[in-house]
Amino acid sequence: MEIDGSYKSGSGTIVRDAVSFSVLTSQEIHLINIRAKREKPGLRRQHLKGMEACQQICQGKSEGAKVGAREVRFRPGRNIKGGKFDWDIGTAGSTTMLAFTVLPLALFASKPSTYKITGGLFQDFAPSVFHLKYVLLPLLRKMGVDADLKIIKPGYVPTGGGIIEIEVNPQKEKLKPITLLEQGKVSDIKGIALSSMLKERRVSQRMAEQCGRELRTKGYEVKIEILYDTRESPVYQEASGQAGASLAIWTKTDTGCLIGSDMAGKLGRSAEFIGREVAKNLIEDLRSDATVDRHLADQLIPFCALAEGESEYLIPRMTAHIETRLWLVEKMLGAKTSVKDNLIRIKGVGLRR
Repeated sequence: MEIDGSYKSGSGTIVRDAVSFSVLTSQEIHLINIRAKREKPGLRRQHLKGMEACQQICQGKSEGAKVGAREVRFRPGRNIKGGKFDWDIGTAGSTTMLAFTVLPLALFASKPSTYKITGGLFQDFAPSVFHLKYVLLPLLRKMGVDADLKIIKPGYVPTGGGIIEIEVNPQKEKLKPITLLEQGKVSDIKGIALSSMLKERRVSQRMAEQCGRELRTKGYEVKIEILYDTRESPVYQEASGQAGASLAIWTKTDTGCLIGSDMAGKLGRSAEFIGREVAKNLIEDLRSDATVDRHLADQLIPFCALAEGESEYLIPRMTAHIETRLWLVEKMLGAKTSVKDNLIRIKGVGLRR
């Protein structure tokens, strides 16, 4: 099957999803025009590592897979192995993106899987590990996914070095569809303000305070845990080797929706700016009457496509990432999808082990 990597968003998500779906469906794929619309087209280190991880899990083969490659052939193996795996991206490339690539495979593996991934945990243009842990995974559990995530060491741009560990049990039954058609009432808003090697500048405190002020002006209360990661007192098993910061908040509604917002620190980006933006983005998604946030809107698509039955949810707005993922689950998995206004419907294929 030929997959055009320049379609719609033209992002690395096409590469990740296509390779993952290739393994699940035992289809050989020919990826062309990889990330053609990006400033640096072709495979980056994090995309290559995702492909290598899938190859290792299924004992597949690839041709042309190297950094900068714009064309790759991938031939999956027949079996999806469980067990323990350890991957180091080698840069600040997103650990969560790699996790998204291999998580669907773990659901259909021969035995439980443990994935240890080293790289960046918090950066722009990639999901925060807090969002994965506190928003996406709890929703996937409603679909029958048995997975958990541990943060071992924070890691930031530019050097990475952060570590996460994901434990996944394979599915005993088919994934269940998810239906979220009414946002409901916001029950509470929680969050985490984390900074490493920035305690003297009160970065975590300032992010949390600004975020709280913004939310209160719109009638929302929030409880944010303030964490300072230092070599003398690490927050997790290991302290970060560099300075960095991240703020994440999320809310649960009385209809079972989970809606989150997050932002990573960056050189020249103030703690107050992060606090304001994180609050603003959450408020925007809540006021759109959506039942998922702007990140979940496309992150749920592969899982809904693999589930048995029809999933339905309301998105804040249509994006190229959503269009791309809907196109790919139809093309590669055979799922049926439709979008009407802000309502997404996905009729899954009911994949079984």
